[in-house]
Amino acid sequence: MKKVAISIFSLFCMYPAFAEIYPESKQTLKPKKSTQAAARDTTKQAPAGVEGKETKEEGKLTFSGYIDTYYMANLNNPASGMNLGNSGFNEDGSPKVGNARAFDQRSGQFSLGLIQTKVAYTSDKLDAVADLTFGPNSDIANYGNFLSPLGSNGSTALAIKQAYLTYKFNGKFSITAGQFGTHIGYEVIDAPVNYNYSLSNLFNNGPFYHVGAKAQYSFSEKAYLMAGVVNNIDNINDNNKAKGIISQFFFSPVTNFNVYLNWIGSNEYSKMGTPAKGNFYSLFDLATTYQITDRFFLGLNAAYGTNKTTEPGDNATSTPKWGGVAAYSNFAFTEKFGLGVRYEYFDNKKGDRAVRNADELGTSVNSFTVTANFTLADGHLLLKPEFRMDTYPKIAGTLQKFEDSNGAYTKNSQSTIGMHAIVKF
Repeated sequence: MKKVAISIFSLFCMYPAFAEIYPESKQTLKPKKSTQAAARDTTKQAPAGVEGKETKEEGKLTFSGYIDTYYMANLNNPASGMNLGNSGFNEDGSPKVGNARAFDQRSGQFSLGLIQTKVAYTSDKLDAVADLTFGPNSDIANYGNFLSPLGSNGSTALAIKQAYLTYKFNGKFSITAGQFGTHIGYEVIDAPVNYNYSLSNLFNNGPFYHVGAKAQYSFSEKAYLMAGVVNNIDNINDNNKAKGIISQFFFSPVTNFNVYLNWIGSNEYSKMGTPAKGNFYSLFDLATTYQITDRFFLGLNAAYGTNKTTEPGDNATSTPKWGGVAAYSNFAFTEKFGLGVRYEYFDNKKGDRAVRNADELGTSVNSFTVTANFTLADGHLLLKPEFRMDTYPKIAGTLQKFEDSNGAYTKNSQSTIGMHAIVKF
């Protein structure tokens, strides 16, 4: 274990002379008002001042995006080359449920993550965004868009990460409509924004995006309220006649300390498109960020969800529960090098979410991640070497979560080491 730790430390210290923290992340040396938690819902408007004054400006068109790729080694050397920790594949070739990782699913090979192309128009009254993504991670995150309205497999909707417009009535009140990133959670799908490359189980088991409309009112620079109506969870088309409700309350009690209280509730029953009484998905989420000093940063994400289901005409009711907490910390040693740590506990013992063992039974997981951040090419190339360990409890009479080099499920933990390269423009 000491040899592994020494090797990991050596990997993190490879390029300190070239590195620089990503300037748009909330975990920067000189933080901006925007945060990583806010970036997950990219339709958020900066809270207006107390006076609510408007300023005129000409419309501006911007283009941005990124490309990311990585190589990862799994110290278990799994025969399938997968980090998922499941019991094989379905008939269509897709992995069975029980994912231990959101996006970085393959080991022992070079992998492409995601390509983003984002076009935005901004003026004093209107914002419009067309955010398109392509690649393996885009397919995973956009699974709800995979079926076209005509039912055929695949459509151009699969490439849409976000497509929305925001009308700003004044400096305090705005309305957004279209497909937009979720307000739930701390991390985002965009690799340049997250300090860690691998994504948490809280991210993986929460919603990714919504289709609907929402309104936001800013009370001051330190508080705003958002509420909206959406089709459902992670689907471009609604699966029944009921609509989901989303809400967020933001406040900043002291300078550099931001708090986001989030909620989503939706009747997800989809038989013949008719909502059934007693069926309800609910998720409460807390995300906080605190830039203690110019160099030292702390963050926290906690969530609690339920999914009550009752078949029509059936008195039997099931209410699976899940939840977790993730703590984040990073320190900027210089303007060109920083190191971050994340610890997470996620509880899915009731089996409603994707965290399961190899027998596809609900379980819990402890995850520990250490990530370094380096930058080359004037801040356009990010290098993120990372070590992560996922540990699941041993359950008597069941297969362990992870496979060994022979393809047998004998491991209840896995450790991965990866180098991740991100080009942003």
